[in-house]
Amino acid sequence: MDATVQRHQTLRVRHELRRRLLTVATIERLTPHMLRIGFTSPELHDFVSPSHDDHIKLFFPTDDAPAMRDFTPRRFDTGQQTLLIDFALHEAGPATQWAAAAKVGDTLQIGGPRGSSVVPDDFDWYLLIGDETALPAIGRRVEELRPGVPVATFVIGGEDKTVITRASWTPHWIARQAAFGDAEMLQAALASYPFPAGEGFVWIAAEATVARHLRSYVTERGHPREWTKAAGYWKRGVADAHEKIED
Repeated sequence: MDATVQRHQTLRVRHELRRRLLTVATIERLTPHMLRIGFTSPELHDFVSPSHDDHIKLFFPTDDAPAMRDFTPRRFDTGQQTLLIDFALHEAGPATQWAAAAKVGDTLQIGGPRGSSVVPDDFDWYLLIGDETALPAIGRRVEELRPGVPVATFVIGGEDKTVITRASWTPHWIARQAAFGDAEMLQAALASYPFPAGEGFVWIAAEATVARHLRSYVTERGHPREWTKAAGYWKRGVADAHEKIED
């Protein structure tokens, strides 16, 4: 079979669903609204997360049943038994409250990831778009891409200056303006960005209506739908909402 037929094929993988108890080892404030918390545990020796936008469940203690929230593993090292998770401190809620008060030695339970959707690193270029909730996935993807491959990122509401990559990375950090919405500002920034030659992959994650709008904008510009992935990482007014954006 011609090897080119297999290019650009997304691999979907299911994982054994497990819970792990982690201990806070480090706390780093990246920005006024972003914390990076490092966890350690012998239970991380076989942790699996093959995709940059995998999600794990974090179980935050409350007065009733634990509150579950989705987070992206920012970095992990099974040999060192460590895991980094970035917390965007935005609206009040169990995740923000826990992270803001966290101390070295605190414990937290995680579960998953349940499955992964692995986009291969065989495209000619990549475009990653999102808000601050997408920063962990965007940063991880930029770091994991092959040396020299062009990747542009457009992020509104936050930035990550800790990214170390061998890819040819062009970051665009967009500050919010009260008079304009995220979708409007991201589209305006993208309007001056010409898609590179060749076959590229576009990844989008933001508030659900913003992600849907930008997906439509990208495909209306002629980018193939099958090489575009969008997700609503949150939904305004709805707790713990995550939505895959499809036609």
